Amino acid sequence: MDETKRLQFRKALREVKNLPTLPGIITKLTRMAEDPDTTTDQMGKVISKDHILAAKLLKLVNSAFYGFPQKISSLSSAIILLGFNVIKSLIISSSIFEFMESQDVELWEHSLGCAVVCNVLAKRLNVSDPEEISTAGLIHDIGKVAIKMELKPEFEMLRQMIHEREISMLVAEQELLGLDHAEVGGWLAKSWNLPPKLVEPIACHHNPKEAKHEQLATAIIHFSDIFIRGLGYGHGEDVWVPPLSKTAWELLNLSPEALDEILEEVEEKLWDVKGFSLDIQSEAERIVPS
Repeated sequence: MDETKRLQFRKALREVKNLPTLPGIITKLTRMAEDPDTTTDQMGKVISKDHILAAKLLKLVNSAFYGFPQKISSLSSAIILLGFNVIKSLIISSSIFEFMESQDVELWEHSLGCAVVCNVLAKRLNVSDPEEISTAGLIHDIGKVAIKMELKPEFEMLRQMIHEREISMLVAEQELLGLDHAEVGGWLAKSWNLPPKLVEPIACHHNPKEAKHEQLATAIIHFSDIFIRGLGYGHGEDVWVPPLSKTAWELLNLSPEALDEILEEVEEKLWDVKGFSLDIQSEAERIVPS
């Protein structure tokens, strides 16, 4: 590929203009989180001023992704249970929910499914903060949205390539653009000041061997991505299931019996997330004052 074109693609995707800007509340909450005197009640009150955002967060916290046994009815409780990094990530996620739905419903469903598998797997492996891994799974493919919005002519070429040559979107991206959606997703996550614990698994989810610090989290997202694609849940036009990384498989060390149990639990939880986006919207509409 022409090096000038490759640099142009990188510049366009590093300066994403068409994705929604993050709400100003992120900056305010980040400042509050850095102040040791800030209480969770104070943070909850700031979030609750945005009725739609508050509704979406509570819906997410009570969803199948996290599987808390009791209903969480207050934002301060959600912050205590999930921690600030997850809450911050969920606010970012909520700001792109409707956008992703309107742009690519299949991709959105795949993202929801991936988050479910991440949560099941992280808890099974007794990973600390499994909610962070679930959240990374929820936004692991955001780079695909950026490519679709910023490089529209090239995106159409990518679609044509995967149909005509029967190759995956990942391979087509690398060949045509000289980069891929995982790399782009890593740039976005970093620009949103997400912690490295989330950035690296997003950036390396197709090649866990490249992860330097968060190999297990990356392996979980890598496996979950492939697992949910294998189930045919929200695969979209990119129907080719990528090979499973040997590094990830060895890190996870799952027995055939464990895989059967994971499949059963995931299938049960997937029923809970069917129509999840519509639930979020209807919940928000009920809460918004007239």
